[in-house]
Amino acid sequence: MKEWWLQVGLLGVPLLAVYLHIPPPQLSPALRSWKSSGSFFTYKDLNIFYRDSSGAVGSSDVVVLLHGFPTSSYDWSKIWEGLTQRFHRVIALDFLGFGFSDKPRPHGYSIFEQATIVEGLLRHLGLRHQRINLLSHDYGDTVAQELLHRYEHNRTGSILINSLCLSNGGIFPETNYPRFIQKLLKDGGLLSPLLLRLMNFFFFSGGLGAVFGPYTQPSQAELWDMWTAVRNNDGNLVMDSILQYINQRKKHRERWVGALMSTSVPLHLIYGPLDPVNPHPEFLQLYKKVLPMSTVSVLDDHISHYPQLEDPLGFLNAYLNFINSF
Repeated sequence: MKEWWLQVGLLGVPLLAVYLHIPPPQLSPALRSWKSSGSFFTYKDLNIFYRDSSGAVGSSDVVVLLHGFPTSSYDWSKIWEGLTQRFHRVIALDFLGFGFSDKPRPHGYSIFEQATIVEGLLRHLGLRHQRINLLSHDYGDTVAQELLHRYEHNRTGSILINSLCLSNGGIFPETNYPRFIQKLLKDGGLLSPLLLRLMNFFFFSGGLGAVFGPYTQPSQAELWDMWTAVRNNDGNLVMDSILQYINQRKKHRERWVGALMSTSVPLHLIYGPLDPVNPHPEFLQLYKKVLPMSTVSVLDDHISHYPQLEDPLGFLNAYLNFINSF
């Protein structure tokens, strides 16, 4: 009996080793096209992916798009063309640790560094003195809040913010409910690296699908694109480090919520009300109470945490109505 279990163990070890080193999926044609349409700039010897499209003739307006966790700039693909019809330039980046950007490990990922990377990108593109419209989602909302704080306090190198539109982000830690796996990974200690290596497409797609509405689920191809972007450069192995942003939100709540409360920049929220991470009506009631000067667009009842993917036309129309209102 002992010899039988020993044989199983000896067979299982190499099989597990192979499983833990499965190469990332190949890029789909859509994802390959997205990457080939972009470029890279260097931040402290690290490569940061971005896309910069020229759009509307006769407009000087620039919009910068800040994506959420755990995905990438590809989240904006469904509204990209619509934005280019309104803005002179449409710019998006993959934050450090996401998408096609480098994913160093070990590394102390922070919202502060991501904000500095956005500032560096705009300097790189010669837009340091250009007024910027920020459109953000989820994790990107918090980066936008830090950028707004720097702008309001005239920090050297800060970008000039013309407007800010948030969407379905953990703006208030007290009304933000991270998924169980997120809490497990960020606080898992020595368990986190093992869980990250064991993560596969089926666990990932199940977790991500849970924050989409029942009638707006991503297709299998879309889920594979999201997973492929995560797996690029072994991004699944840095998720526990990136997830420390949840703790950073709590620690710096006064700084980041305070930036929204004190700003005179035009402020808007586009909200998918079925969001389990920032649930209705709890989140929206607090938002309107704390930020009464902000305008709000609430999308259809069945739209959840990824409104720009679940209802791209509704999201785009809400955003353009905001932009054209001032």
